[in-house]
Amino acid sequence: MSAARSAADSGLGMTKGLIGRGWIGVDFSLNDEQRQLQRTVREFAQSEIAPHVMEWDEASRFPTELIPKLAELGLLGIIFPEKYGGAGLGYIEYVLAIEELARVDGSVALIVAAHNSLCTNHIYKFGTEAQRQKYVVPLAQGKKLGCWSLTEPEAGSDAGGTRTIATRQGVGRSGAGWVLNGAKTFTTNGHYADVCVAMAATDREKGRHGISAFIVEKGTPGFRPGKKENKLGMRASDTSEVVFSDCHVAEENLLGKQGDGFVNSLQILDGGRISIAALALGMAQGAAEAATKYAQERKQFGKPIAEFEGIQFKLADMATEISAAQMLVYHAAWLADKSLSNGGGTRFTRESSMAKLYASEAAVRVANEAVQVFGGYGFIKDYPAEKFYRDVKLCTIGEGTSEIQRLVIARQLLGKQ
Repeated sequence: MSAARSAADSGLGMTKGLIGRGWIGVDFSLNDEQRQLQRTVREFAQSEIAPHVMEWDEASRFPTELIPKLAELGLLGIIFPEKYGGAGLGYIEYVLAIEELARVDGSVALIVAAHNSLCTNHIYKFGTEAQRQKYVVPLAQGKKLGCWSLTEPEAGSDAGGTRTIATRQGVGRSGAGWVLNGAKTFTTNGHYADVCVAMAATDREKGRHGISAFIVEKGTPGFRPGKKENKLGMRASDTSEVVFSDCHVAEENLLGKQGDGFVNSLQILDGGRISIAALALGMAQGAAEAATKYAQERKQFGKPIAEFEGIQFKLADMATEISAAQMLVYHAAWLADKSLSNGGGTRFTRESSMAKLYASEAAVRVANEAVQVFGGYGFIKDYPAEKFYRDVKLCTIGEGTSEIQRLVIARQLLGKQ
């Protein structure tokens, strides 16, 4: 402790920054309720998800039958207050749940993550009380599923280049509101969502400050899901286009202030990146556990391969990277909880990007080494290593690529927020 204080006082910027953000005195040990949640989700994942993982993956089938079961566990509203139909828990609990789901199947964890931290959270944070009652309550209860649409074919990392247009419409047969035209891509839950939060340009001359958010309900004329993507991994999670063609949205479905949609989206991504970091952490744990079990069972030259130094080094490196990632993820979640408790006064942009960056890249390395431990069997679908390897790559891309995370972190360090 004294050495850390001495380093901080001596002017080492990074150390001082970390100390100042609350590492000293942080205790990540779980309380009884958190351990119970962890056990419950782990048992659920093993009994309800594990037997079907490869079936869903091979067929790219969205597991609709799981949605009511996830809702019953409270996982579709885990971070929202009970008054809005949620479980009233925090980001530490959210991370634990996503970890346990991802340990078995990243696709299911991604469905839950996109629903919670993107769609529902955007409405909860920036919606009116009427919007919260109308949308957050059924979403948090799991009676409805949500999706969030920011990315476009020509607006990926440059999300500020949104081309979907929202044009104000005066009073008429359809009533006052907006007409949306355009298309979004890479929308998680796009074909199955009942509620979509979508970004559209309301004043193109203002660039990023001319983008607004809208709530669009399934069945709204002019709104439909488009092409379903045929993906490398996360194949049971639906990823698709959503298309707006003269789609009329009522005035009360403008989410947040006009022109604040992009800025608000960046704040939503702070929490979303924690969920992707937890997703990566869970898959890394699943891959490492599978590799460790296999190494203890697989025999070569008359003994388990776990007794060979080369394999032991791999297992040690995997465990170390997972532990380092876990500290970053839990710290970001702890800061997010602190922000919830003080009305948003604690920012965690840098920490969520650090967690997402390191956990996702570490998980790719862990999954790669897991395949190597399995050897030839790591390349076939009879064993879990190849699926973790395929699935985990998304975490370095979704909700901001690794390159974008490095830019976010650097800008925070340099005061260019």
